[in-house]
Amino acid sequence: MSDFLQTLTLSSSGMTAQATRLRHLSENIANVDTPGYRRKTVSFEAVLQGGAAGQVEVGKVRLDRAELTRIYDPGHPLADATGSYDGSNVDLMIEIADAREAQRSYEANLKVFDQARQMAQGLLDLLRR
Repeated sequence: MSDFLQTLTLSSSGMTAQATRLRHLSENIANVDTPGYRRKTVSFEAVLQGGAAGQVEVGKVRLDRAELTRIYDPGHPLADATGSYDGSNVDLMIEIADAREAQRSYEANLKVFDQARQMAQGLLDLLRR
């Protein structure tokens, strides 16, 4: 039965990590037009102590150090003497692709979780007979 519990733990850690990733991706998408906004990225780290082999957790959230786009708009309140201001460094296409990848990874972990749950339930039903 411990293998079933380990499988549930692994898949739930993956779902938690992907949900956190999706939250940060949605923040990036929401701030695509915010001047001076830097894209947030998350990394996954293996749980080394007390966790099951393969269990992951979200590491530090980092700001993307890529250059901010310069936007020419002399009428904008943040424009400098050249008529430009710093936009965000969020690329909407990359964020959407990353969000789709995170969603599919979440769904894969959910299917593993559900399959392990069904197998455990089937085993319990057999043991009750």
